[in-house]
Amino acid sequence: MTFVVTENCIKCKYTDCVEVCPVDCFYEGPNFLVIHPDECIDCALCEPECPAEAIFSEDELPDGQQQFIELNAELSEVWPNITEQKDPPEDAKEWDGKSNKIELLER
Repeated sequence: MTFVVTENCIKCKYTDCVEVCPVDCFYEGPNFLVIHPDECIDCALCEPECPAEAIFSEDELPDGQQQFIELNAELSEVWPNITEQKDPPEDAKEWDGKSNKIELLER
């Protein structure tokens, strides 16, 4: 099992989760983070660190978020690894909690 970054991370992209990951399994895109499913050790340290509450265990995904299992796997193969916390986008708080952000995902 793995943890999955879901839709609410899009355009929020807080990186608090990255700092606590003991295996550095986060990967960074232009406006979204993903977790590499083969590297995640299911430690659950990242989940409570996410200010946007966008990280879930793969077996506890909210309704409508199942597509993010595949997106995390796909994008973690092409995006660069991120191991240190960065400042969030200036408008991150404005995007937190908005729905239908999948269309805004930048690859």
